[in-house]
Amino acid sequence: MDPSPVLDLKAFVPARNFELAKQFYQDLGFTLNWGSDQIAELQIGSSRFLLQPFYVKDHAENFMMSLMVEDVDEWWSHIERIGLTKKYPGTSAKPPAMQPWGLRVLYLIDPTGILWHITEVKRASPAGHPL
Repeated sequence: MDPSPVLDLKAFVPARNFELAKQFYQDLGFTLNWGSDQIAELQIGSSRFLLQPFYVKDHAENFMMSLMVEDVDEWWSHIERIGLTKKYPGTSAKPPAMQPWGLRVLYLIDPTGILWHITEVKRASPAGHPL
């Protein structure tokens, strides 16, 4: 017998400075759904993750998240317009670039060192082939 259907899947994302990380993600465009001093749920579109006040350097610097968006150039413009990396020392962002595996990716490092891959969904040409 198969297990019951999956209803949700969320990653537990570490935060070195919990309050700073919550504000970073809200400035980026996430909504804080709920939170306590031990955990917070952040959402953008239909995607959510759990932020936790937990930090181990090796873990954080090897933790990655992927966010697929319709237009990565709009996200880059948003990050630049709000001065995200200037407001949060230790963060960085690289403009979108085509990667060897065929996706355009904007790399963003949060205040904890988490690497976000903000990728653009492949659009199909009129013939149905990816652009």
